[in-house]
Amino acid sequence: MAIDCAPGLAPAVALFRSLGDPTRLAILRRIATGEARVVDLTGELGLAQSTVSKHLACLRDCGLIDYRAEGRQSFYALTRPELLDLLRSAEQLLAATGEAVALCPTYGTPAGSPAEVSA
Repeated sequence: MAIDCAPGLAPAVALFRSLGDPTRLAILRRIATGEARVVDLTGELGLAQSTVSKHLACLRDCGLIDYRAEGRQSFYALTRPELLDLLRSAEQLLAATGEAVALCPTYGTPAGSPAEVSA
């Protein structure tokens, strides 16, 4: 029996998909500590400028971050403090389950994979 995704779930699905990308999650975790410029993120996360910019645009489109311009620089920050609560809750859930979700055969990462090692 197929389960139709209720229309009311679509925004939540989009939110969790936006958080499900390792690069976007790393960017959000960094921005959660304070404002950051693209140059800060590229240096701290070891990513290309184009990669960071692409993911920042996605996060802005989702309404999770925004920026303020100061001269020629843009400083990115979270738009909603509730996102910090969500990230903290996720960390608590992972700690409580012993990070068992990492063992999920569909969404988990095999032990020693690059995603696990860099996390």
